Amino acid sequence: MKKIRIAIIGQGRSGRDIHAKNLNTEALKDKFEIVAVCDPLLERCNETVTECACEAYADYRQMLERHDIDLVVNASMSHQHVPLNMEIIQAGHNILSEKPLAANSAEVDAITELADKKNVFFAVFQQSRFSPTFLKVKEIIDSGVLGRVIMIKVCFNGFARRWDWQTLQCMNAGNLLNTGPHPLDQALQLMGGDDDPEVFSIMDSVNVAGDAEDYVKVILRNKNRPVIDLEVSSCAAYSPFVYQVYAANGGLTGDHAKLEWKYLSPGTPPIPALIREPMPERKYCSEPLEWKEDSWESTEEELSFDYRVVEFYKDLHSAIISGKSPVVTVGDVRRQIKVIEECHRQNPLPRKY
Repeated sequence: MKKIRIAIIGQGRSGRDIHAKNLNTEALKDKFEIVAVCDPLLERCNETVTECACEAYADYRQMLERHDIDLVVNASMSHQHVPLNMEIIQAGHNILSEKPLAANSAEVDAITELADKKNVFFAVFQQSRFSPTFLKVKEIIDSGVLGRVIMIKVCFNGFARRWDWQTLQCMNAGNLLNTGPHPLDQALQLMGGDDDPEVFSIMDSVNVAGDAEDYVKVILRNKNRPVIDLEVSSCAAYSPFVYQVYAANGGLTGDHAKLEWKYLSPGTPPIPALIREPMPERKYCSEPLEWKEDSWESTEEELSFDYRVVEFYKDLHSAIISGKSPVVTVGDVRRQIKVIEECHRQNPLPRKY
């Protein structure tokens, strides 16, 4: 099996703690080899250089001059993703870009057009598609036991205050571009279809030092599809669930650790015939319902963030070697970006920096 030789731009929280650390594990060492890392703060490269015996660069342009690189991972800061992606592709390298890929769909199209022109492999790192809990939710919905799905809630919530560059609009920051691509990708997959949904959104900037949003509410609607109710909030001191499904025959609720769902037992009689007259004896519509109930729990390994990273990279390796499309396509990401773009259009927060 061919090892893919990787160069990583950025050795911060993403480049080092997500990419370099996991690529050098036993699960991926037979598929990938880190040959170079780059960071303008050169000392940030030291850990990966020691572990992988790779080269370190302060200037990514020098690194891009190498001819022994199979794939460049762009783990730079968010506002640098688009220009660096264009430079990497222009240099003729295959590329894996961190999210957010871009701030708008026009930028996505420009990167895609250049990648096609230069005939390079182009993918986006969105490991949450490989979350076992999300995959289980999708499996349950697709099984049909819940019946027609009316609404799906996805909430990636918590409570935190923040004061780093991820609070600055000018650096493509805020909850929607930072955390949002993960739940939004899952929500669009659960919604189904390929066309763009109607979008209604509310965003607010509450507990941040910068000017970007830390509260996001998004409602997505599409004909003959479930309504999506999405939240990405840092203002939620209580977060009772991550997923909820409302459906004709039952429902589902749960978080990353555990899911529970129940549905009407097979053979449940249909809704009684319509009565137009006053109900006998002033009764309210009431009937005994027999439920089938089930549950599922993640293993400790599946709960790990690193588990999703490894699964993503396994799929990426297969896609590069086989020439087939990865599970998370650029088209999927473009659909997310269009929703994010519309949310920002509807909620133009004041720019202070």
